[in-house]
Amino acid sequence: MTRYYFDLIDDDGLFIDEEGLELSDFRSVQVEAAKSLADMARDATYDPCSSSKRYMAIEVRDDAGPVMHVGLEFGDERRQ
Repeated sequence: MTRYYFDLIDDDGLFIDEEGLELSDFRSVQVEAAKSLADMARDATYDPCSSSKRYMAIEVRDDAGPVMHVGLEFGDERRQ
């Protein structure tokens, strides 16, 4: 199995995953990245200090380097 690291990127900066996860195939990597990004988006919607527009991403890497980038941008377009 290969160890993959899921680094988090958002408006506050880059957060390096130093532990990683051992996963057996690339589909498992895709699923884990999607779950992690969904968790980040959910947490951002509950953050009262969050700006109206947010960018977040997961950079996945293995020991050889980057293997995937999954990003999301969402914003509040309310008119006042």
